[in-house]
Amino acid sequence: MPEDSSEPLPASRNPLRLGFAVWLATGFWIGFIPFAPGTWGTLWGIPLAWGVSRLPNLWMQAAAIAAVCAAGIPICTIAARRLGGRKDPGAIVLDEIASLPITFLMLPLEPVVIIAGFLLHRFFDILKPQPARALERLPDGFGIMADDWIAGIYSNLALHLLVWWNPAGLFAW
Repeated sequence: MPEDSSEPLPASRNPLRLGFAVWLATGFWIGFIPFAPGTWGTLWGIPLAWGVSRLPNLWMQAAAIAAVCAAGIPICTIAARRLGGRKDPGAIVLDEIASLPITFLMLPLEPVVIIAGFLLHRFFDILKPQPARALERLPDGFGIMADDWIAGIYSNLALHLLVWWNPAGLFAW
């Protein structure tokens, strides 16, 4: 089942009463957009990726990504339980937000790179090539987050390959 498929929140469940973890996990409620919440969440990841890229060195960037991804595990666990206990509710988009900086690690955030990275991340997140499909079966927030880490890694590798190959000069900066 694609991760973008989500059931609407029951009318009796006011999002404001679901708590801080749900607010964070849904990307400040953006995950409640009824169409393509994962795509909207990935868009929310662009400002985070930009902020991470401004850190002074690779080690600080990697540490920031690891911290956001690690914090996402308990946040997504709590949010999934509060959203009805489904394995990976479509409204949870913190996994896309947190994994997008992986896509852009060690790459310049030029417009064409951002567009290509966004599209590659969505492609790999929806396709879920191994080991992503196996990792999404892990329990709770770990399973919610881990498949998107793989999407970030695969999209990063593909972007590096595109930048290296670059036949049309699209990535000339």
